[in-house]
Amino acid sequence: MDKKDLANLLYPNITKTIEDLEKMYPERKLNDKAMVCRFAPSPTGRMHMGNLYASFIPEVIAKQTNGVFILRIEDTDNKRAIENGIELILNDLEHYNYIINEDPIKGGAYGPYIQTERKEIYHTVAKYLVSIDRAYPCFCSEDDLNNMREEQEKRKDRIGYYGHYAKCRNLSYDEVKKHLENGDKWVLRLKSNGDFNKKIIFKDLVKGTIELPSNDIDQVLIKSDGIPPYAFAHVCDDHFMRVTIVTRDDSYISSVPYHLEIWNACGFKPPKYAHLLPLNIKDNNTIRKISKRKDPTAAVAFYHERGIPVEAIKLYFATIMNSNFEGWYLQNQDKSYRDFEFSFSKMSKSGPLFDLEKVINISKNYLSKLKAEEVYDNALTWSLEYDKEFAKILQKYKDYTIDVLNIERNVKKPRKDFSCYSEIKSCIWYMYDELFDQQLQYNFDNIKYKKEIATILKEYLENYYNENDDKDTWFNKMKQLADKLGYASDIREYKENPTLYKGNISDVANVIRVAVTTSNKSPDLYMILKLLGRDRIEKRFSIFY
Repeated sequence: MDKKDLANLLYPNITKTIEDLEKMYPERKLNDKAMVCRFAPSPTGRMHMGNLYASFIPEVIAKQTNGVFILRIEDTDNKRAIENGIELILNDLEHYNYIINEDPIKGGAYGPYIQTERKEIYHTVAKYLVSIDRAYPCFCSEDDLNNMREEQEKRKDRIGYYGHYAKCRNLSYDEVKKHLENGDKWVLRLKSNGDFNKKIIFKDLVKGTIELPSNDIDQVLIKSDGIPPYAFAHVCDDHFMRVTIVTRDDSYISSVPYHLEIWNACGFKPPKYAHLLPLNIKDNNTIRKISKRKDPTAAVAFYHERGIPVEAIKLYFATIMNSNFEGWYLQNQDKSYRDFEFSFSKMSKSGPLFDLEKVINISKNYLSKLKAEEVYDNALTWSLEYDKEFAKILQKYKDYTIDVLNIERNVKKPRKDFSCYSEIKSCIWYMYDELFDQQLQYNFDNIKYKKEIATILKEYLENYYNENDDKDTWFNKMKQLADKLGYASDIREYKENPTLYKGNISDVANVIRVAVTTSNKSPDLYMILKLLGRDRIEKRFSIFY
């Protein structure tokens, strides 16, 4: 039987050839070190930390090599796809400032970028495989396949369509034609040349050299609906998009022999594979793969709603991607993660454990190093979506808010009061009269007597406060106030002779601090008083007189 006749019988409407596709999608004109990487999610909903991390890795590798990062949508499983799934994925990637060179919206020379729109490409390659006797139609029904599996189980044979179990492997042209004329459903299977008793050896960029049994299963290349499963689709897509590195979950490792056989059958040069361990989470006493369904902290929306900075999340990803990143970043605080040279060889051989506490700490550090103007802009953007009341206040007092956010910021060890934009309001609310509630509880710590509190506040405002004082002058006046009222202005002296004093200067300062903020913990008191000004200080003091 001439296999070209069989190919034409199965795919009569396919007129393009492999050669045509090679011309349509030529090798990319990139330098030798440039990597072409892709992220290929299914359009099943919003991203979660697991697949956001999985997309970070190929994006950062593509960018650091001046290569290409592709977003390809794998929508062949239409049972799981949702109507706006592609839009949700694009929105999340754009929110995290991923630099996507080619995607379903902006397009590109190697599209379409949605698998269900690439059917002609798959069928062209499928027709070619039939013509060279590396693929054939299979008309086995579900009952046939179930009976085959039952027989294999009884005989304790490996499960699968191979060897003498592959009943359709050697159908004649006339038999195939008769099935088609009868309208029988069929799938296209790979005609495997593998020997399960032999091994194949391949090098994985993360795991190193791996040895696995050769594939001898005649797997399905094209389903009865004309759409390919993942294996065949990814080979066609990655070849004609000229992908050089395929990053994917390590659950695919066992399939590599089959996938490599497809590459070889097609005559394509396989890309390099990097099988990534998934992002895990601790669940009581077990460790499991992070789940969008089970883990609220896995959802991207969780971080949006709290206003955790995009860059903080990416710094966390960089930390778990390469073991040597964290040490480098501590020595290069003025640089971006993009200045670091990432490597697959430095990736952990065990699955990274998602650590929300570490995300928060990284976020605190990151926010503490931003300029106050940047914090203001980002806090306003967040508030416009999640706290419109606070957004109005921020807009009304822009310059003032920037000054507030600047307190103890441009110093060697800046304050780290908040880890996300949603926490800013709770940290600085007392600086706005609209939010200041004088019915709140005041915690004066060591000084409990109302008369003493009133005396300290009145004496300070009437005889020592001057909004034009510099910080040294202000502090010296605080010491004078402490001495006058019977408090030690020198804390060491107080520790040596505590019975000689009512308390020390910190107790006096704390009364003033609590009166204007309600809390005994705040940033630099001098700057708070300077920004509030006399009239507002006097108003807040007055309720204690």
